[in-house]
Amino acid sequence: MSVQSNREQDRGPAAVPWRTGHRRLGAAETRGLLGEPDPETRLKILDHLDRNCLTFIAHSPFCCMATADASGATDCTPRGDYPGFVRALDERTLLIPDRLGNKLGDSFSNIVENPHVGLLFFVPGVVETLRVNGRAYVTDDGDLRTMLEQDDVRPELATLVEVDEAYLHCGRSLLRSRLWEDDMRDLAQEIPSPGTFWADAAATEGLDAERLDRLFDDGYQELY
Repeated sequence: MSVQSNREQDRGPAAVPWRTGHRRLGAAETRGLLGEPDPETRLKILDHLDRNCLTFIAHSPFCCMATADASGATDCTPRGDYPGFVRALDERTLLIPDRLGNKLGDSFSNIVENPHVGLLFFVPGVVETLRVNGRAYVTDDGDLRTMLEQDDVRPELATLVEVDEAYLHCGRSLLRSRLWEDDMRDLAQEIPSPGTFWADAAATEGLDAERLDRLFDDGYQELY
């Protein structure tokens, strides 16, 4: 199945215009339509990282971290590096480096206000993902930062996560998305460049997308 033939007409803005009058379901109605999970489904949810979870994390080069501030406003940020960049200190504690980035620090600001975080780990070629939920705090501990050193550079900050839940999530979403299939890379040709995103969002005279793209390219040469 080619990417081009896969519901091409559905791409772009939503086909159904958003309006505030759409029916909003409560918890009971939602559960009634969704149904109950199989009893075995809940058996996979652990309160720690077992050997299988630890193996998954040790081979994962990429995860997403979801946070929220005290008001509940949310943020989700990507984290990536060599496989195993998230270090398991023990079966209940993870250590995540803060690599070179845009310095907005939204995740850190949220964690200071509200420690609850959700992590989603990916391993290329594996359709299942690993979900880890817990409580986090930001640290500048020197010994921990040394553990996270890469290319002779220690991160200035790190995030410690105390694990509350960990479990494998089934692969249906990645199977449907065909995320790891080679021809899906063709979609990249349809996406505006990062400089275009920036210039259009800022809507400031004098911001040139091509110049911004060169800045991105230069910045990507320094990863640590």
